[in-house]
Amino acid sequence: MLCLYFTICNSYLYSQVKTEVDTTKIRIGEQINYKIKVEADSSSLVVFPEGQTFMPLEAVEALDIDTTKKDSKFLLSRIYKLTQFDSGSYTIPRQKIIIDEKPFFTDSLQVDVNTIEVDTTKQKLYDIKPIIEVQKSGSNWWKWLLAIIAAIVLVAFLLWWFIWRKKPLTEEEEIALLPPYDRAKLALQKLDESQYLIRSEVKEYYSELTFIIRKYLDEKVYDRALESTTDELIARLQLLKEGNQVHLTKDTIQNLQSILKRADLVKFAKSAPDTALAEMDKATITKEVDAVKASLPEPTEEEKLLDQQYKEAQERKKKRRKIVLTVAISLFLIVATIVGFGIKYGFGYVKDTIVGHESKELLEGEWVESAYGFPPIYIETPKVLKRTEVEVPKEYQDKIKTSLFRYLASESGIDIQVSTTAFNNQSEQAGEQQQMSDEEKAQDLLKASENYLKKLETQGAQDITVKREQFITPNAAAGLKTFGSMNFSLDENKSELANYIILLFRAENIRQQIVLVWRGEDSYADDIIDRILDSIELNPDEPVEEDKE
Repeated sequence: MLCLYFTICNSYLYSQVKTEVDTTKIRIGEQINYKIKVEADSSSLVVFPEGQTFMPLEAVEALDIDTTKKDSKFLLSRIYKLTQFDSGSYTIPRQKIIIDEKPFFTDSLQVDVNTIEVDTTKQKLYDIKPIIEVQKSGSNWWKWLLAIIAAIVLVAFLLWWFIWRKKPLTEEEEIALLPPYDRAKLALQKLDESQYLIRSEVKEYYSELTFIIRKYLDEKVYDRALESTTDELIARLQLLKEGNQVHLTKDTIQNLQSILKRADLVKFAKSAPDTALAEMDKATITKEVDAVKASLPEPTEEEKLLDQQYKEAQERKKKRRKIVLTVAISLFLIVATIVGFGIKYGFGYVKDTIVGHESKELLEGEWVESAYGFPPIYIETPKVLKRTEVEVPKEYQDKIKTSLFRYLASESGIDIQVSTTAFNNQSEQAGEQQQMSDEEKAQDLLKASENYLKKLETQGAQDITVKREQFITPNAAAGLKTFGSMNFSLDENKSELANYIILLFRAENIRQQIVLVWRGEDSYADDIIDRILDSIELNPDEPVEEDKE
C-alpha cells in the first residue's frame, strides 16, 4: 500500500513538468525547439532554467514564457532554441524547474547531429569578398601631434629669423666691409657734406679729419697710429721710409706733420684757423691718402692667403657662435617645457612619457572590447586576447573542454587570462545526472581558486596572501573573487612583488575564470586592472537569476 502511494505521488509530481522537442535529429548548425511545460496553481512561483544549462548543446535563444489557464490551474510553457556545430550524438541533460521552492527535473534527451553533405562539383563559386574597413574609435592623438609640430615650426622660425637669417646690412656694416682706402675716401666725402665749418665747429672738423688719416695709417702702415702722439707717428713714418718698408715722399710726411700739428693746436690750444685753411688741409689729406696708397707694396700671395684664411676663420667663428646660441636656446625651451609639464602633471608622468613605460602606453592606448568563449565573457582589455592551447590530462579529455584566451605584457608583467571550462556530466544511462546545489557550486569555485594558487606556487610564487569576497559584475552576475599579493623569485637573491586577482563564475555545466596578474607598485597597471574589472559582463543580454535562500 505504501509503495503504491509513493508511485502515485511521484507520477503526480512528474505530471506537472513535461518536455517536447520538434526533432531529435538535426544537421550541423540547425536548431531544436526544446519546450518545457509546467502545470501549477495560480499562486505558485515557477522558475525556468536560465543560461547555458543545456550543454553540450548551446542555447541560442530563450523565448518568453507563455501562460494559459486550464480550470483552476495555469499552464506555463517556454521554448529554448538549441544548436550544435560539431557532429555526433549528444545528451541534453535534465533541466531543473523550481515550483514553490521545490525542484523538479525533466528527463534527459538524446540528440543526433549529422554532417551536411556538400557536392563541390555543383557548388557555385563566387569571388572573394573585398576586405571591409573597420572604423577605429576616434582619438585626439592627431591634435597633440599638430600642436607639437606647430610648436617646433614656431621655434624653428624664431631661431631662423633672429639668428640664422642673413639680415640686410646697415649702412655702418656696409662701410665696415669696405677696404681701408675706400672707407677713408668715403669718410672724407661725408666730411665735405658735414656742416662743421658752417657752424664754426673747427675743433670737431679737425678731430674728424685727423681720425680719418690716422685710421687709414693704423690699418695699412703703422698699427699704433691711433694711440700715438703726432711726434711718435711722424717718427715712425720716417723710420719706415728710411727702412724702405713704405715708399713715402718727404713732402707727404711734412704735409701730414703740418696738418696733425695744426689739429693739436686746435684741440688743445683752442686755436681757430681760417675756414679756407681748414678746407685746404682737407684737400691735402685727400691727396696724401692717395699718396700713401700708391706707396704701399702690392700684397703677396701669402698675404692674400692669410687674409682669406682669416676671413674663413671669422665665418667659422660666427657660425659656431650661432650654433652654440641655437643649442642653448633649444635646451632652455626643452627644460622649461619639461618643468612646466612636470609641475602640472607630475615629473614621474613626464619621465615615463619621454622615456617610455609599457603600462602607461597600454593604459592610454586604444582598448579592445570583445567577447571570449561560450557562453561569452565580455571584457575590455588594452590588447586583443589570443587563443592559447590548454593541455588536458587524458583521463579528463572526455569530461571537460577548456578554451583559454590570454595576453601577456613582458615588460610591465601584466597577465590577462580569460578561460571557459565546459563539463560533460552526462552518464551512460539517461536520467542519472545530478544538478549542483548552490553550496556545491561555491565549493567548486573555492577548489578551483586553490588549484590556481598551487599553480602559481609551482611557477615560483612565494609568500602568497589570500583574500576572498563576492564579486558582482556591472550586469549583476555574482562570482568568487580571490585576490592578494605574492613574491616572484627572479633569482636566488632577488624577488619581485606582484598582485593577482582570480574571478570565478559557475553555472550548471560551465565554469568561467578570469585571472589578472601584475607587478606591484605600478600605478598605471593598477588603473588598467580597475578598468578591466569595471568592464566584465557575463551574458549581458540575458536576465540574471537572483540567488534564492
